Amino acid sequence: MNSKIRNVYCVGRNYRLHAAEMGNEVPKEPMIFLKPTHAVVAMNGGGIALPHDQGEVHYEAELVIRVGRDYTPGIHVDELIDVMSLGLDFTLRDVQSVCKQKGQPWTPAKGFKNSAPMTPYVAFPGAAALAEQDFSLRKNDVEVQRGNVTEMIFDLQTIVDYIAEHYGLGEGDLIFTGTPAGVGRVEQGDRFELVLAEQRLDYCVID
Repeated sequence: MNSKIRNVYCVGRNYRLHAAEMGNEVPKEPMIFLKPTHAVVAMNGGGIALPHDQGEVHYEAELVIRVGRDYTPGIHVDELIDVMSLGLDFTLRDVQSVCKQKGQPWTPAKGFKNSAPMTPYVAFPGAAALAEQDFSLRKNDVEVQRGNVTEMIFDLQTIVDYIAEHYGLGEGDLIFTGTPAGVGRVEQGDRFELVLAEQRLDYCVID
């Protein structure tokens, strides 16, 4: 999966209820951070090794879109995105808190290896059709998160335009578009299943 990935952009605090549950203000413009390509790993129903010696690890389920062509000004998101996936933005929450307190980048908390497992790609149906499909995360067979693109603070078009203007956007880039409310702690042995429109796309188990 990593060989065709150029950049991995992530949108922070893109759902109001998630911002509220974390005690954060709603951002006035997209909050963008990066993960290394080495953070991305295919789920494949297998085990995912995470660091369990740096405080709490939290799960964050997200819709992931892949840029299928180089961005040009005025291009519509439906023309730009070819496929999508569901992913997990694993976060070292205690490490992130320290980074915030010191005003340091989030890379140690967000960019560690295996911090971005993804399901196989599925065709991108277009923004309007996607609005009719919820995505959800089941932890040990219990639904813990559910989201829909209509609940995003910044929609997909705004996100791609913003990233393109400020950082550049081209074929092979991935965008993790933000997580809905319901994030929580990860324990060894947890089973995480990602679901789109009530169809399971893939799952993983935490080593």
